Amino acid sequence: MPRFHPVVDVPPARRALSAVVAVLLLLAATAPAVTAASAAVAAPPTPDVKLSAPQAGRGGDLTVSGTHWRPGTLLMLLICGRSSPDKGVIGGTNSCANADGRAVTTDAQGTFSKKVPVAEPPVPCPCVVHVATVTGEQQVVDAEFVVAGHPTAPLPEQSGGGRLAVLTTTRLEGESGLLVFFGAPPARTFEFTVGNLGTGPVEDPVFQIGTAHGVFAPQWEEQQWRGTVKPGEKARIELPVQLSAGAHGDYSISVKYGDKVLAEQPWGVPVPWGVTIFWVLLALVVPTAVFRIGMAVVDRVRPPRPRHARPAPSPAGTPLPETAPQTPDSAPSENRPTTKGHS
Repeated sequence: MPRFHPVVDVPPARRALSAVVAVLLLLAATAPAVTAASAAVAAPPTPDVKLSAPQAGRGGDLTVSGTHWRPGTLLMLLICGRSSPDKGVIGGTNSCANADGRAVTTDAQGTFSKKVPVAEPPVPCPCVVHVATVTGEQQVVDAEFVVAGHPTAPLPEQSGGGRLAVLTTTRLEGESGLLVFFGAPPARTFEFTVGNLGTGPVEDPVFQIGTAHGVFAPQWEEQQWRGTVKPGEKARIELPVQLSAGAHGDYSISVKYGDKVLAEQPWGVPVPWGVTIFWVLLALVVPTAVFRIGMAVVDRVRPPRPRHARPAPSPAGTPLPETAPQTPDSAPSENRPTTKGHS
């Protein structure tokens, strides 16, 4: 005989709760895929660089173009030696032809195109065209390039076993000279001691010096320290730091090795009051000088004043006649004889 199962009546509230639980489980299952898709859509494209030619000789021209950069960003274009797209510029900008570099600003779409003269870097190739942002968050792209006729040499071996760490308190050494009072660039030396906590030596490490003014993001500049730090040893590092002319206010100087910030030091730069004093004196001296020059010009072009006529002096030794002027109607003198008529 067939069996009959009793029908259980589920309350409406329980059915609604079951439906909500099912929807939540479905959302939880699809959330990772949705998140990954959203991240892929929201992630900005990476900047890229294209060259008009893979190689060129010294004295030629090379057109460098790029897309997907930040709009309105200032970029620096350099031809650098001892470099590769995967290892970057070994030695920092000291390996680049800095005198022949060019600057360009991206347009509203984040694109640019600039003609760069081909110059030989101070170190051997392999070479790249180094494109990096000057302000804001750092973005760097190295495009492989061959400088025809320039010597080549193998890239130095980079040991991955070295690891540097700061061992002592950092400090900025140096004093401001008199010229800084009149707007000269302030300069200091960033001094610190590092130790190699890794298992391999660190040869000629490249540090990055970051200069930040107030709340703005730091601007990074690469500097190479010449020397070798063996495992378990330490070394004293001294890196020059220089601000722009007329700089003043609160600055922050940072040192970074690789992706890690090793140290940070504040730097308060006084106002160059000498510049203000100079302009105040200039505002007082120039009008006075102009006034005196104008008065001198007026005295020259003004006609001479008329002078009263004076009698000419007589020649030396010649007495002047002492004769009194007589009028025609004057009476005859008493001693003058009278004329008698003929009788």
